[in-house]
Amino acid sequence: MSATAPAVTPTTSHEKSSIALLFTGLMITMLMAAMNQTVLSTALPTIVGDLGGVEQMSWVITGYILASTIMMPVYGRISDQLGRKPVLLAAIIIFIVSSVAGGLSTNIWWLVAARVIQGIGGGGLMILSQAAIADVVSARERGKYMGIMGGVFAIASVAGPLLGGWITESVGWRWAFWINIPMGVLSVLATIRFLHLPKRPVSSHKQRIDYLGMTLLAAATAAIVLVCTWGGHTYAWTSGTILGLIGAAVVLAGLFIWSATRADQPVIPLALFKDHNFTITTIAALLIGIAMFGALGYFPTYVQMVTGVSATVAGLLMAPMMGAMLITSVIGGQIVSRTGRYKIFPILGAVIMGIGLWLLSELKIDTPTWWMCTVLAIFGVGIGLANQILTLIVQNSFSNAIVGTATAANNYFRQVGASVGSAIVGSFFVARLHDFLADRLPRLGEGGQGGTSGANSLTPEVVNQMPDAVRIPVIESYNEALLPIFLLMVPLAVVTFILLLFVKEKPLATSVITEEDIPELAAQERSALGVDDADLDDATLALAPGAHSRGESGDELLAGAGVPTA
Repeated sequence: MSATAPAVTPTTSHEKSSIALLFTGLMITMLMAAMNQTVLSTALPTIVGDLGGVEQMSWVITGYILASTIMMPVYGRISDQLGRKPVLLAAIIIFIVSSVAGGLSTNIWWLVAARVIQGIGGGGLMILSQAAIADVVSARERGKYMGIMGGVFAIASVAGPLLGGWITESVGWRWAFWINIPMGVLSVLATIRFLHLPKRPVSSHKQRIDYLGMTLLAAATAAIVLVCTWGGHTYAWTSGTILGLIGAAVVLAGLFIWSATRADQPVIPLALFKDHNFTITTIAALLIGIAMFGALGYFPTYVQMVTGVSATVAGLLMAPMMGAMLITSVIGGQIVSRTGRYKIFPILGAVIMGIGLWLLSELKIDTPTWWMCTVLAIFGVGIGLANQILTLIVQNSFSNAIVGTATAANNYFRQVGASVGSAIVGSFFVARLHDFLADRLPRLGEGGQGGTSGANSLTPEVVNQMPDAVRIPVIESYNEALLPIFLLMVPLAVVTFILLLFVKEKPLATSVITEEDIPELAAQERSALGVDDADLDDATLALAPGAHSRGESGDELLAGAGVPTA
């Protein structure tokens, strides 16, 4: 097979206009999902302080990520079976309703429950947007779209903390939830108006939902995250509860694999792992998720507590990291679309991400602000180079009859990493913080009059008003509790780098890939989809009419898909 990238097939002006409208609608949906993950970052210290739940702070983040993680493969599989549009609309509506509930929270566990429901809806927003683009845009052209998608997350990551800080200091943190209502309505309207995908054929093969697999997957994922969240904090690592959860996770994972081998249409087909690039990029995505969300989840809280700045300023101080993610993601995607070469980007990203984690671990309470922002930007460059390209590599390996399932499975493991990263960092951070505060300020841990003060109700405002004799030990405790954890994550970047060296750089497809274009995928995807030959042929022909309407010959299609021809 030649390593030369194939020429990009020209796209008509009508196709460009249709794709632009579709992409606009999907970006609105992605912006809402991305903003929800970031708008709470600067508001979180005030929220948990008001609700008296500092020790449950990790659940506000982990609850959302856990629920969205569980739902990702479910949305991917169901949307491959029933179509993207109705499934996406259902996810948006769930998201809106849960946002209303979050804004009405009166205690920390109400808030956590609302965040879990938000995750159930939010799990479909990112996945279905990525899968919908794969339905209509070739892998070669998709590089620039993936770059912009990564840029949307970066923009939201800048705007979210700023907006969250402004809302917290002006109208109150509850509006950080209620702002999702107008965005959600706009997202619903955009989806109805712009999301016009090729109609899926009615198959003679009965569509079966893998309820057993979904249940086992949800239970195993929950057990893993509970181990990471409770271990060493709520319960000792050697306690019966933690050991029981570890055993349950192993058993449930084994049962899920057993179920997947017997289900007609499993939620995560094991056949996906026969693809070399899918397996490597999925493991790499999991490791990057641990590092990325472990750092992102708690650093804004650290900035507010240690530097004494307001929530709004804390959001501004995170901007260099997000700006670096935006620039590198968009530029990287453009270069991939022009050259067809992509392997170097995630490899370089892993190296820079490791350097960024090491530099973050070296920060002190008296570190100049400009250097902290520089370190954040370095970390952002690494994430921006790696994240979206991994999804592109996965999508380039499968036809669009199963691309939603493949995209969702890859993102599921990325989110498992995010869940584990947030849970482990949160668990160690809170446990270490409690120990440091107990050693330095024993009376603080006992609470104040009426139980309204103490370590569990610390907010940035309360800390800033403390005398230096109390404030300095508090911010030193925050520094020593969080930052050394980043150094422990550097080996994750090293392993990611080594893994990505083994990615096989296949030429990016210049048309929407169907099963008939890549004969080697036929048996694999037929097994994964649980359909017969006639059903799969009908589905792939109907799903990607653009691949056949541009007059491409069989050899051109095979070359564009990375398959050798005579």
